[in-house]
Parts: sequence; structure tokens; C-alpha cells
Amino acid sequence: MENNNTSKHHYFYSVGLSYKKADAEIRGKFSLDAAAKTRVLEQAKNEGIESLIVTSTCNRTEIYGYAEHPFQLIKLICENSQGSVEAFQKVGFVYKNQEAVSHMFRVGTGLDSQILGDFEIIAQIRNSFSQSKSLGLANAFMERLVNAVIQASKKIKTDTEISSGATSVSFAAVRYIINNVQDIGNKNILLFGTGKIGRNTCENLVKHTKNEHITLINRTKEKAEKLAGKLNLIVKDYSELHLELQKADVVVVATGAQNPTIDKAILNLKKPILILDLSIPKNVNENVEELEGVTLIHMDYLSQLTDETLENRKKHIPAAEAIIEEIKEEFTTWTKGRKFAPTINALKAKLNAIKTSELDFQSKKISNFNEEQAEIISNRIIQKITTHFANHLKDDDTMVDESIDWIEKVFKIGATTK
Repeated sequence: MENNNTSKHHYFYSVGLSYKKADAEIRGKFSLDAAAKTRVLEQAKNEGIESLIVTSTCNRTEIYGYAEHPFQLIKLICENSQGSVEAFQKVGFVYKNQEAVSHMFRVGTGLDSQILGDFEIIAQIRNSFSQSKSLGLANAFMERLVNAVIQASKKIKTDTEISSGATSVSFAAVRYIINNVQDIGNKNILLFGTGKIGRNTCENLVKHTKNEHITLINRTKEKAEKLAGKLNLIVKDYSELHLELQKADVVVVATGAQNPTIDKAILNLKKPILILDLSIPKNVNENVEELEGVTLIHMDYLSQLTDETLENRKKHIPAAEAIIEEIKEEFTTWTKGRKFAPTINALKAKLNAIKTSELDFQSKKISNFNEEQAEIISNRIIQKITTHFANHLKDDDTMVDESIDWIEKVFKIGATTK
């Protein structure tokens, strides 16, 4: 797959960074909230980029799209986040064409997740594509690719056990609390932030600790009240955060703020406290560890906690990879056909024009010329010729772009992939 889009000077790229090389602090600098994602898309459109999707989660920030050079896409990330090009060069990645396609398949199916088999990322990809499509930034290639990745994700989830067993950052957080805090059922637990990770953590806390002293605080109180209503928990105003921190034995921070919301200045502690920061960017300033009695645990540490469940999941990687290869092969076949079809159609039109001209000439030159028979024979010859060219272009060993250029040059035809 040398080139898959409308211009022979553009290529399909995946650029970004993930937990593999970038720690939480670096990922936080490159994270893109909803407003930043919109800015990236609008800037891309203004710069003439025809198809692009953006994903940014706690574990990765990535762009998939077309460009003459990957730096165009890297620049979009850096100019709309707090990250720098220099930092990106140290921890970022760039995949091109087939490698970029393979990367999206692995990301979307949970094989590239920090916790193997975590399928939450596929919803991010689906939502990102929908946003791009609404802005006219999703061509047929991108739509087909995203749909193929979604198909692979569903099939892997259904046909394998790679996501079996309870394991996630939120579950790991609760397990850490249970293992490290004695008499957890009677401790005061404060949950600050009620996003998806926060909600999951809270539900797991209620389920596994039977604790009746859990307090929720969120900047938008209505969201906290909605969750509290389901779980019969306490809700406090955001303005009471500093007071609740004094009472808490355990604090779980899972907000979407772009800067730390808790630091040592607001901690007036009278007893030891365990703080788990499940946010990207980090929402707890590391200076809290300067205070006696404070234990700070970040989500990257929790994500490294492997257990029997994760080891069992690894056994299903080959089956998942086989599903990916099957669906990716179908996508590649479609891509190749879509690329060379205009050239084959242009070749057929050229040969038909030659045929029409020649039949007209021979009908005038030869008496009793059987034009009907000549038409049938000529059409069969044209079909056989174009089929030979099509089979050549379908061959896995064919350099498709070079072959298309050669055909168009020899037959003096022009064709662009739409």
C-alpha cells in the first residue's frame, strides 16, 4: 500500500505518542481536550488536509490522516497542546501507509492498550471519526478503514476471551486500596471527579468494600448527584473540597482538568492519607509528597499491576491477530481495487477509442467488411487486455504506484483516484 489517497504526493500517516515511550507527565502535555480536538480539525481543514481523525485518551494522543509530510500532522498536535516538537521527537512515533493502517487495527482492537484487551479506545475512534465526518474531513478510505477496525474489534470481543476477567485502571485502583488500607470498610473515601474512570472506580469501591463513607465532589454538582443517587452516596459542593480532604483517609482524583487541582497548599492534614491520581494530565501536584503521611499513587503505576487475568488474556493474542489479518486483507484488497480502477477504466476507454477509429477506417477500406463480427472480437480482446493489467495490479508483489504511472505514460491516459 504505497499510497491510498487522491494525490500521489500525499500519504496516509499515523503520528502520536503513547504510554509505551511517554510517561504520564509527557502525555499530559500532549493531551487534547474536546476544544483542542476541534481546533486541530479546523486548522487541518484550513491547511488543505482532506481527511483526518484525532484521538486523545489518558494513554495516547494520535492523529490519523493524509499529508505530504508527517510534520504537518505533528505540528497540529504541538500547536494545540502544551507539547513541543522537540519533546515529540524523543517519545513520538510516525507510521506510514500500511504500517499506519496496522497500527490503527492494533489500537482499536485493544492489542496496543496499556491493559491488554481494553476496548474503550474503539469508542474514541468511532466518535473521533463521526466528528471528522461532520466537518467534511473523512474520505472514503478513512471511512472504510474505521469501519474495518470496528468490525475487527467486535469480532475479537465476541470470538475470543482477550477481554475476559475484571481488569482496568479503575479496578486496579480499588484492588490497590483494598490491599493497602486496613479496615477499608470504615475509612472515609473521597472521590473528586465523576468522569468515566471516576464512575467506574466509585462503583467498584461500593461493590468490593461495602463502604458507606464515600463522598463525591465534582465541579458540576449535578453530575455527582446523578451518580450518588444510583449508589446512595454523599455529595458535597466543590467549595468544600479542602474541608473534605482533611476528613479523608483515601482520595481518588479523576478529573478532566488541564492543570493540577490538588497540591500541598490545600492539604491541612491531621492523619495519613492515600491519594490516587487517575487523571491525564496529572491533577495532583507531586509536591503533596513533601507532606508527612501522604502516599501518592498515579495511574501509570496501577496500569503496571499484572495478574493472572492479564496473563490469561495473552493466550488469546494469536487468535485476535488472525482476525485482524483476515479483515485487514479484505480492506487492502478493496484499497488496491479502488486505487487502480480509474486507471483500468481509462485504459479501457482508450482502447475502445482506438477500436472505434480502426473499425471506422477498415469499414471504408474493405468491401463487405463485417463490422458486427469485428466489434465482438475487438471487445473480447480489450476485455482480455484490461483483465491482464488488472491482475498484474492486484498482485501482492506489484509496485502499484509505479505500475499505474507506467500504464498512464505508455497509453497517454490520465486517471485520478476518487
